[in-house]
Amino acid sequence: QVQLVESGGGLVQAGGSLRLSCAASGRTFSNPAMGWFRQAPGKEREFVAAISWSGGWTYYVDSVKGRFTISRDNAKNTVYLQMNSLKPEDTAVYYCAVKVYSATLGTTKVTDFGSWGQGTQVTVSS
Repeated sequence: QVQLVESGGGLVQAGGSLRLSCAASGRTFSNPAMGWFRQAPGKEREFVAAISWSGGWTYYVDSVKGRFTISRDNAKNTVYLQMNSLKPEDTAVYYCAVKVYSATLGTTKVTDFGSWGQGTQVTVSS
């Protein structure tokens, strides 16, 4: 079992930047892809970005392409989400998760990810 802890959230003005971290412990990183999701108040959890085990393959939801970058450091058991040019609509709780081994690489389904962390709040003011 993998335990995930997110950090790095906070309050930032529109146009600003934040870097989120997701630290893994337990049965770590003999794992496939990792993903970031977010959930705004009153909305469903949505996919943001994911990265393959090697880090060589990444994919993003269209709304964050060109602004967010996902990366990982397997030596540190940590996945990052660099968020630039933040917008008020990026306000949400951000979660990281492990892709289920059997799920297709490239999936964006919430149900294809597990071992969810507790999340970190990101608030972007206008």
